Amino acid sequence: MISGISETNRKLLDDLARNQKGPFSVKEASKILGLPKSKIRIILAYLVRKGWLSRVRRGLYISVPLGTVNPQEYKEHPWIVVDRVFGPCYIGGWSAAEHWELTDQIFNSLVVFTLRKFKNTRMNIQGTDYVIKRISKKYFGKTKVVWVENIKVQVSDPLQTIVDILDDPFIGGGMRNVADIVQEYFKSQHRNDDEIVKYIDRKNNRTVYKRLGFLIEFFSIDAAKLKESCKERISAGFSLLDPTIEAKGAFNSKWNLRINVSMNK
Repeated sequence: MISGISETNRKLLDDLARNQKGPFSVKEASKILGLPKSKIRIILAYLVRKGWLSRVRRGLYISVPLGTVNPQEYKEHPWIVVDRVFGPCYIGGWSAAEHWELTDQIFNSLVVFTLRKFKNTRMNIQGTDYVIKRISKKYFGKTKVVWVENIKVQVSDPLQTIVDILDDPFIGGGMRNVADIVQEYFKSQHRNDDEIVKYIDRKNNRTVYKRLGFLIEFFSIDAAKLKESCKERISAGFSLLDPTIEAKGAFNSKWNLRINVSMNK
């Protein structure tokens, strides 16, 4: 249970709440409160022990609402954690597909595209698993702003989401799931056949054209002009339809793809 708090510490908490939205670091708390970082670390650690703050991860804290029964278990919204821990970044892949209602599949982790370098490609923070994909600034995708508890979070827009999962089917949940997402995209209000070609051009991976053209043809999607645009832009040499699994299966010379995963219509 949350312990009693002195007037001095209550004022510190009030100052933090007024001047900082969402999680805050030791450095940010030091600037807001006008105290040295060495002292701030001690104060924040004390407030965590007393249940007035919760530690998101090392060096990152959130305030605990009054009435919280188990303050040590209080968690920040995972999308807000993405913004603070991995930024500059955006939420993409299967997580963006869920947001844009392009899949009914439930995933237990969040996909993050980030400009920052992390030691691992997976991280668990407050019980949420994050799949981390590092990208260069040149290929930072187009995003939309989503407001989460008055904090702006970037998520790949629907077209960028499709291009990203065709570029790397792993972050789309594998090619079978990617195929389902692509079919939903073509049925949705987000569809834009001319614009998606521009998105793929910016991605600079011609294998995306191969996979998209193949899926359009395989599922008999009414997109003749787009399919022709894909055919004109494919690269030489064979690529794997799904690079996440073993290289096997028949070769499709029209799309220069090795069909190494069975697809169901």
